Amino acid sequence: MPPTISRLFLAAFVLIISIASSESARAAAACGSGSFEAWLADFKTEAAAKGISQQAISAGLAGVTLDQSVLSRDRSQKVFSQSFEEFSSRMVPPRMGRGSNMMKRYGSVLSRIEQAYGVPGEVLVAIWGLETDFGTNTGKFATMRSLATLAYDCRRAEQFRGELMDALRIVQRGDLAPNEMRGAWAGELGQTQFMPSSWMKYAVDFDGNGRRDLLHSAPDVLASTANYLASYGWQRGKDFEPGSPNFAVLQQWNKSEVYTRTVAYFAAQLAHAP
Repeated sequence: MPPTISRLFLAAFVLIISIASSESARAAAACGSGSFEAWLADFKTEAAAKGISQQAISAGLAGVTLDQSVLSRDRSQKVFSQSFEEFSSRMVPPRMGRGSNMMKRYGSVLSRIEQAYGVPGEVLVAIWGLETDFGTNTGKFATMRSLATLAYDCRRAEQFRGELMDALRIVQRGDLAPNEMRGAWAGELGQTQFMPSSWMKYAVDFDGNGRRDLLHSAPDVLASTANYLASYGWQRGKDFEPGSPNFAVLQQWNKSEVYTRTVAYFAAQLAHAP
């Protein structure tokens, strides 16, 4: 006797559940259910399959271990609650003097960058100052270890798996050696804190030395930041006050309205500094 429609339906349903369960099992195995070492071995195989050289894989991931302090920070992030007045008054006045000096010191570089990308120097210097105090505080976390930890964890595994791949591509391209790659706990690198994916998309070699170096080269840092903003539609010669199209572009850099307003305020102060 042929099976009834209900039996066919039940068989199909069981098959779907079985497939879904196996997919879930594979996903769990990919992010956190097995040992970190086994996960890392699988990741290395995938990186090689995606065209990353064994030299870059070995150099980038040698000795990488799980960093519990990164997981703790990721799980304890607090909602940004300061007002614009509180944040800007804390962040801008201590940086005004050095910011003005940077405008003068890199005046010709900033002028060439504005010609190339349309982004005025005061905006770039404001971001530079707010992100890392003009490169003096880029972070101390080992980038490969941070990214591998977050890729192994299941909260945002796919996002950070992609970032770790791009970090290896930075090594493969010769921009940085793995031991130079230290930054913020979530993998941001360089003097204006690029994620590796943004580094690969927007970093430029503005000083002409053959490397895109956002850790050590101020011209590369500033031009790459300008390239990022230009790629999101920065309008040459237009203002960047709240409500303007360029303010919306700045929010592609940082979604926080308070942070973006502080960038715009700092930049306006720098533009009128003696």
